[in-house]
Amino acid sequence: MIRHSLRLWIEQTLQCKVCGEADNGQSAIEKVEELRPDIVIMDFQMPVMNGLEASRSILRRSPGTAIVMFTMHPSPQLMRAALEAGIRDVVSKTDSLADHFSVAMQQILA
Repeated sequence: MIRHSLRLWIEQTLQCKVCGEADNGQSAIEKVEELRPDIVIMDFQMPVMNGLEASRSILRRSPGTAIVMFTMHPSPQLMRAALEAGIRDVVSKTDSLADHFSVAMQQILA
């Protein structure tokens, strides 16, 4: 449900095409290898492999891919680890899409 809502918001508000979705970290890596997206929106908490681990793997294989990570519990430690891994931004799921996420996406698309 959340992925569907986010997809609609991205396509309608940002006028971007969503080329794929994954329900776990390993699947996300495989989708990125297959689809070569410009931007990946990654959830931190996922089955099989968390979003931070999956993002590190994606960025090793595809360093030009921009990643924005969603999390329920942002912390300074997670933010630091994400930025060190090459993730562009970490957004709290409690933020309004019109706020932090929208700004992060606009900066990447600019």
